[in-house]
Amino acid sequence: MFKSINVTKIRHLMTMISLILLTLSITSIVTRGFNWGLDFTGGVVADIQTKPGVTQVLLKSHLDSALSQDVQVMATGSKGNWQLRFNDTDLDLREALKQAMLPIDSNFHIANSSVIGPQVGLEMVEQGGLAILACFVLTLLYLSYRFEWRLALGSIAALVYDIVIVLGLFAVSQIEFNLTVLAALLAVMGYSLNDSIIISDRIREVFRGKPDGETDVLLDQSIVSTLSRTLVTSGTTLVTVSALWLLGGSALEGFSIALCVGILSGTWSSISIGTFLPTRVGLKPIHYKPEETESLQSMP
Repeated sequence: MFKSINVTKIRHLMTMISLILLTLSITSIVTRGFNWGLDFTGGVVADIQTKPGVTQVLLKSHLDSALSQDVQVMATGSKGNWQLRFNDTDLDLREALKQAMLPIDSNFHIANSSVIGPQVGLEMVEQGGLAILACFVLTLLYLSYRFEWRLALGSIAALVYDIVIVLGLFAVSQIEFNLTVLAALLAVMGYSLNDSIIISDRIREVFRGKPDGETDVLLDQSIVSTLSRTLVTSGTTLVTVSALWLLGGSALEGFSIALCVGILSGTWSSISIGTFLPTRVGLKPIHYKPEETESLQSMP
């Protein structure tokens, strides 16, 4: 199906586009930063019960105005059950909600509430960053052992690219960055590595079979032979994640968006950066040429 495609030209074009997107993402991250969620900044979380006629739009608009802050309102369970999130930890929760909810539902009930301190949020940021860093290091060691350091470098570069692209999207859109998004980033790393390992494994097999062949030609063969599998795997996963995005509600919106973008980016980068960078640092088929076995000593 893809045998007539000139993959080399496409790879170079994709790499140029990737570098542009990478630059824009880094610029957005540095200049705009992230819209950190309460999981990282600290705040108040409260579960309330109202009469069934109260809608999410009505509740949010009224609370935003009455409390003079951006209140996150998420539906939980059956009708009338809501989770509210505030940034102000010094807020007298019960009294403030009582006054704010009076025009809407004076008989509302606060089921439970909790306060997340800024220190807890800082620890979450540090732990999340350490988890991602540990994943990078262990992945680099494994790929260097499994394949060859040049291919390992390409896979790690593609992995970093995918993470930066997702972070760049959240910086540009200012979608809330919370723990579910951090979990999505770790999942994106897994999908990115899956694509890169499939292609790298095929490259190794082709290079071993034709150690005297031309690098670009053999890379094209490797990519074409795995492209159908990569597209099918990514496509079926995207269908599931898209359904989660459309039907999962606001609580899973950030998670779903991060996964969708990360899976698309992982498929893209494994073909572009994951194969382009190794050739720039000298990857050649001869690096996979089997060592010649010693000849048997002649009989006396």
